[in-house]
Amino acid sequence: MLTAAYAVLFYAASLLLAGGLAYKIWQYTKTPAPLKIPTTPAPLTLPGVALRMGRELALFESLFRSNKWTWLFGWMFHFALLLVLLRHLRYFTEPPWTWVVLLQPFGLYGSFAMLAGLLGLWLRRVAVERIRYITGPSDHVMLLLLCGIAVSGFAMRYVDRVDIVALKAFVLGLMYFDWQPLPADPVLLVHLGLVAALMAVFPFSKLLHAPGIFFSPTRNQADNAREKRHLAPWAAKFESTGK
Repeated sequence: MLTAAYAVLFYAASLLLAGGLAYKIWQYTKTPAPLKIPTTPAPLTLPGVALRMGRELALFESLFRSNKWTWLFGWMFHFALLLVLLRHLRYFTEPPWTWVVLLQPFGLYGSFAMLAGLLGLWLRRVAVERIRYITGPSDHVMLLLLCGIAVSGFAMRYVDRVDIVALKAFVLGLMYFDWQPLPADPVLLVHLGLVAALMAVFPFSKLLHAPGIFFSPTRNQADNAREKRHLAPWAAKFESTGK
């Protein structure tokens, strides 16, 4: 019953994650952008926009210019999270890819950096008055959820070791619809429950800035308003009819 319950839980969370993301991205593509509003200094060409977007994704360039402490904790968390996610690919591949095996120690150290970045961002929301003013309960819930995932992950490695072989069999069984018994370790059940909760709420939370940055007109537009008139697609039909 435990295996079946968690299998259904993860199938439902995966559907919510995929469906919610698809719906939100569809909404973003349909949202009109009638004004040319790139944040200056902005590139003048589309290749320049792509380069700027790449720097934003890899280095958090605008955040670095805005606030160095926020940039430090934010970049630390996101980069470490990427390492941790890539490290977890070993549970989804058999045999694990070579580069995933080589990445294991870096992902392990990254988990410490991930928690440090989260705690730094959380402290900022409590200690900085102007940030505390705009912080809602949902912000604290998201940070608590992410910290819970990290702490329970540490506990599985350093406090209550989990049967990794059985866990991997369970994960692969979910992928191939061939359910395998899930280890009944309490810490593992908490960890998986928190992960499923994060997957379910992700498309409906502020964490959507991950795909949202690609649709931000302040970032994805070239500063060429004088050279080329900006006309939103939804307004073109009115222009053609003269209304």
